[in-house]
Amino acid sequence: MRRSRLKQLATVGVAFALAAQFGLASARELAEQTSHERGVTVRVKPVDLAPAAKAWKFEVVLETHSVDLSDDLARAATLAVAGTQHAPIGWDGDPPGGHHRKGVLRFAPVAPAPEALELRIQRPGEGAPRSFRWTLK
Repeated sequence: MRRSRLKQLATVGVAFALAAQFGLASARELAEQTSHERGVTVRVKPVDLAPAAKAWKFEVVLETHSVDLSDDLARAATLAVAGTQHAPIGWDGDPPGGHHRKGVLRFAPVAPAPEALELRIQRPGEGAPRSFRWTLK
């Protein structure tokens, strides 16, 4: 019982620390975002954007019933922060191909912590990249 209570208190402490770091309004802005175009759904959710993280992580899900998902997400994605483009440092997930893919895009953390960021994914055959934006402060 005592350990369970300590875990709860630690979790609340971490949540308050993150809220202080990113601003109290961050819960809504950091929600999963979805883009539906040309028969492909792309969902993106920030997983870890803590300044002390070894890597910033975004969970990415691609789904379709009409085309092959051959995207190389480590090459197709960029993180735009204050006018600067950052390439991913890795993709941990399903390889190219198929109709359902899921994984995590990793980026080097940006310092100082930005007010906002945008994840862009350029899909093959699409004129403009898919854009996912979050306000952090």
